[in-house]
Amino acid sequence: MTPTLDDRITGSLLGAAVGDALGGPVEGYTPEQIAERHGGRVTGVVGPWNSDSWRTARPIAPYHKGDGHVTDDTLMTHALIRVYETVRGHLDAYAVADHLVPELMGSPVWIPELEAEALPLQRIFLAEKWLVARLHYGHHDPREAGAGNIVNCGAAMYMAPVGLVNAADPHGAYAEALDIAGAHQSSYGREAAGVFAAAVAAACVPGATPRTVVDTALALAKDGTRAAIEAVAEVADRHRDFESALVPLRKAVAPYDSVGPDYRNPGLDARRPSRLHSIEELPIALGMLLVGEGDYRRTVLGAVNYGRDCDSIATMAGAVVGALHGEAAVPSEWVKRVAEASRLDLHAPAAALAAVAHEVFARDTARRRAHESARAALTDASR
Repeated sequence: MTPTLDDRITGSLLGAAVGDALGGPVEGYTPEQIAERHGGRVTGVVGPWNSDSWRTARPIAPYHKGDGHVTDDTLMTHALIRVYETVRGHLDAYAVADHLVPELMGSPVWIPELEAEALPLQRIFLAEKWLVARLHYGHHDPREAGAGNIVNCGAAMYMAPVGLVNAADPHGAYAEALDIAGAHQSSYGREAAGVFAAAVAAACVPGATPRTVVDTALALAKDGTRAAIEAVAEVADRHRDFESALVPLRKAVAPYDSVGPDYRNPGLDARRPSRLHSIEELPIALGMLLVGEGDYRRTVLGAVNYGRDCDSIATMAGAVVGALHGEAAVPSEWVKRVAEASRLDLHAPAAALAAVAHEVFARDTARRRAHESARAALTDASR
């Protein structure tokens, strides 16, 4: 049975949150380090890397990463959903300034990694704090505020809601995400935000497959982002299990990834604007989608065990798989574990976004029909 819009929205957001929680505790490490730490590959929810000493361990203290806790990827995704709830329409960079920044600065939420209620601003990293610095304190034009920020996956990681509000319209999702992300990033970070949103929208097309999703991403992506996705996809097509794909996929994306071989010690050119580079996370997420053939466990566990920025990779991969197949694709035991551990209602944001999406769809349909009518009248008048 073809999943409904509501089912795809729920599946995508659950898939993203679970992927985030599974990847969080092993973020920043190599596949070899992950296997050594866990006695093999990660196959589900695991505890903090440093066990009970997580509160003081470096380099990630004081965050409780692991045990099913979601990270900033999910916090930002849910914050963007609340903006959609407020605006109840398509968003742009001004919506970030008018609504998302106040959310980050003034609306306390439960933050699992801090085990406390706090402002999102107290959890997000510097690339996201940039939004507050530039838009609230700096009063920059929202459409240009992303210029000067480091170029990473910060803007892309929370763009799944944009793809879902534009379900089955990848071009619309791409354009809307680029506009929103202009307040946050520039260069290939902003480009990745557009392409990821488009991939989620493409996954909502009835009959979509991992291949059609990747083909859509390639059709829209520009510069280094397109080259990186193409290189990774070519390698991914030769693998059907993530174990054999881990090293080849890293080699495929390495020429485009500016961070370098040591994730915790980036090179001098890391995260700087460029038309030649790409973030690593999106191409790898799409590569794992192909390797896993759209199966949630295979796809997301491949993303998790890849290491490096694997919480964001698994967030993106999980969002696409969930949009492809709906809620049933995401293992219910993982959803339950993550929701309970994170003390979050993971279904509520999905229901809220689905309600907005239906309103947006109705207005978009009316607008298209009015446009078609006007074009028809213009055509008739010219004869």
